Amino acid sequence: MCSRYFLDADGNVIAYTFNVTENTAVRRRYNIAPTQEAPVVRVGAGGARELAMLRWGLVPSWAKELGVGTKMINARSEGVEAKPAFRAAVRSRRCLVPATGFYEWKGLPGRKQPYAITIARPLFAFAGLWETWAPQGARPVETFTILTTDANPAIASVHDRMPVILPREAEEAWLTGDAKDALALLAPYAGDTKLRPVGPAVGSSKNETPECLDDAPGWSDQPSLF
Repeated sequence: MCSRYFLDADGNVIAYTFNVTENTAVRRRYNIAPTQEAPVVRVGAGGARELAMLRWGLVPSWAKELGVGTKMINARSEGVEAKPAFRAAVRSRRCLVPATGFYEWKGLPGRKQPYAITIARPLFAFAGLWETWAPQGARPVETFTILTTDANPAIASVHDRMPVILPREAEEAWLTGDAKDALALLAPYAGDTKLRPVGPAVGSSKNETPECLDDAPGWSDQPSLF
């Protein structure tokens, strides 16, 4: 699964990279956690791409409480089109989730070691879905989830799942293509993937500074996962 990721890019860079005409103020983030707001790129009402801030953890329109979203930060791509919580979004509410990398934890004797995972592109997009939750008498809340798939060989050394990283040429098809064609894009990332052990700061969602990406003490003595 993907429960933390980072975005070392501001709104201007994100807007330029993903062809968004107007952008909202987005700051660099080094430890984005569930229930926090984060930027997504989606197709707006006028048909153009827009950059919007949504809460991480999809809440279906029919949900009774916002807390449901904590269980839906990720959606397994296998069969997602048939799952009640996601099937409507698969048809008409797909989005790009900008990122520069994500974190995963590997179980070691007596502890868990966090790894920062990146690819050759400095800014890329996870495949995402979004929804609007509008309970009676309350302000609507827009939420999103990140699609996951089987881990590629590099990430499999740490975890058996990974977020779906879209190739640049597939982003438009994910946003606007037929649902059947879009679902065919949900595959493990085939490009170069790098993993680097980082320190314990990322373990707390209160830490959002660049120090979350600091090398783990003595990481050069650990077996290479590159």
